[in-house]
Amino acid sequence: MRRQGRCRPSARRRERAPEGRAGSGPDRLHLSRRHAAVSGVAAPAARLPGLDLLRAVAVLWTLQFHSFIVGGLGPDWSWLSRYGWMGVDLFFVLSGYLIGGQLLRPLARGESPSLRAFYLKRAFRILPAFWAVLAVYLLWPGFREAPGMEPWWKFALFFVNLDIDYAANAAFSHAWSLCVEEHFYLLFPALALLLARKPSPAKFWAVCIAVLLGGIALRSGIWLHDDATRPQRPWFVEDIYYPTWNRLDGLLMGVMLAAWQVYRPASWARAAQHANLFALAGVVVMALAFWLFRDRVGLLGNSIGWPVLSLGLALLVFAGAQARGVLGARALPGAGWIAAISYSLYLVHKPMYAVVQAHWGSWLEGRGVVAWLLYGAASLAAAALLYYAVERPFLRLRGVVLARGSSVLPAMA
Repeated sequence: MRRQGRCRPSARRRERAPEGRAGSGPDRLHLSRRHAAVSGVAAPAARLPGLDLLRAVAVLWTLQFHSFIVGGLGPDWSWLSRYGWMGVDLFFVLSGYLIGGQLLRPLARGESPSLRAFYLKRAFRILPAFWAVLAVYLLWPGFREAPGMEPWWKFALFFVNLDIDYAANAAFSHAWSLCVEEHFYLLFPALALLLARKPSPAKFWAVCIAVLLGGIALRSGIWLHDDATRPQRPWFVEDIYYPTWNRLDGLLMGVMLAAWQVYRPASWARAAQHANLFALAGVVVMALAFWLFRDRVGLLGNSIGWPVLSLGLALLVFAGAQARGVLGARALPGAGWIAAISYSLYLVHKPMYAVVQAHWGSWLEGRGVVAWLLYGAASLAAAALLYYAVERPFLRLRGVVLARGSSVLPAMA
């Protein structure tokens, strides 16, 4: 990846760049004036409504999928919930794009990103709400969607996705995706710095191809081994679906988008003129992914299905990142707020399903839309409480901490 001097803004014009954690919910998305001019984004320091929409779709789709823990929401909703697990993969692509761009922009200017600022931002963004929910899980057994739960230290160290007895300890198991994200935050900055020492497109593409082909080979090998020798345990979840090394496709596709935008801005801007074509291509590739995953635990999906799925989602994210086109042209009412609380909503939705079921489960059984509305409303209420009481105050505190250190360390978006 070559540095492009023409994209180097002056210190006076540097502003905040996009930030976010896709699997964990949104931060406000900002674009520098220089970047806005290059990419065609309409306004500086503005939210990207297309990415808000995709983030809202991701979390609501995930909520629909997880309705299985309360017996599902009836046959009328099965077509929607069947592939709802793909919402997490959309989060991964968003995260790779936003976090990747945050780290690659200073490298493209010939600067070193402030890792201290980066990790402070990630800590303030992720940990307070996560620890608050973990504490409730530990102190209130009635909050759990399943009786058993892994030891607290596996969650605190973001290790639970690598060592879980899913059959016995499924409570708070959706924290697996946060573990994948944390591992990405830890490893990607080092990889980006290493590649930036002697940047070249050949090295970048070699790493991308190695990750994609390595993932296909690894998942295929695990599938062939476990399907033959371990049919009686939930090996698909424990050995393929949860471990970080099998879930890099979405993050990689997001990083590739970020690299395209940062290192080839003219090409990105030309492609942005055809945002709707990219959105249509994303829908077509997603249809192929649906077909590959028609058997979710089958070999076909778990070999080549993941990169195909991630490619389709990346095409949609590209379209959503533009100010033109059906995804990004204007904000959909309510999508911005759902996006804002999506991290909190992801954390609390499964336990809130359990709480609602414990009180009204027998009445809601078989009621389809009514059940979905009540489960969803309870989850939204709990998420709003967590967001306004914990998440947002710590985001404000983060701004104060970073501002105080700005005289020594330039704040990163």
